[in-house]
Amino acid sequence: MKETRSNIVLIGMPGAGKSTVGVILAKQTSRDFVDTDVLIQTSQSRTLQEIVDLGGYAALREIEEGILLGLSVHNHVIATGGSAVYSDPSMCHLKSDGVILFLDVDLSALESRVHDFKTRGLAKRPDQSFADLFRERFVLYTKYADITIKCAGLTQEDVCARIIEETKI
Repeated sequence: MKETRSNIVLIGMPGAGKSTVGVILAKQTSRDFVDTDVLIQTSQSRTLQEIVDLGGYAALREIEEGILLGLSVHNHVIATGGSAVYSDPSMCHLKSDGVILFLDVDLSALESRVHDFKTRGLAKRPDQSFADLFRERFVLYTKYADITIKCAGLTQEDVCARIIEETKI
């Protein structure tokens, strides 16, 4: 019997819609939903921005890696933080029981959706622009993705329908 990966893991930039799509997709596929940014904040009793402000972007990435490596769920939709792809061990762990879907949203759409760059808790170098971060991460998203969903012109429901179609769930 063929072993299937039970989780659906959403990766992408901040503003790509991972959390919103994840909630809808979980309802449509009768799965539980996990938002790893919420797990990070709960475990630290701080917002992502407070973690970055106090410890820097590297501290956030380290905490995120620990949360991801400790995640043990099955038949879930998982929305990762945008910086999850910086950790190869984390991505390998997520891929071991999950299909990785990259929600590909172009830079101009992301910039129109995300207005709170300074308070969003982005795990980026202080000298790095959002556009630079986008270019750097795009390479990693495509490296780890099993499936890329081009989101341009799609509603959140359309994105979910495309995910269901592509994953055959």
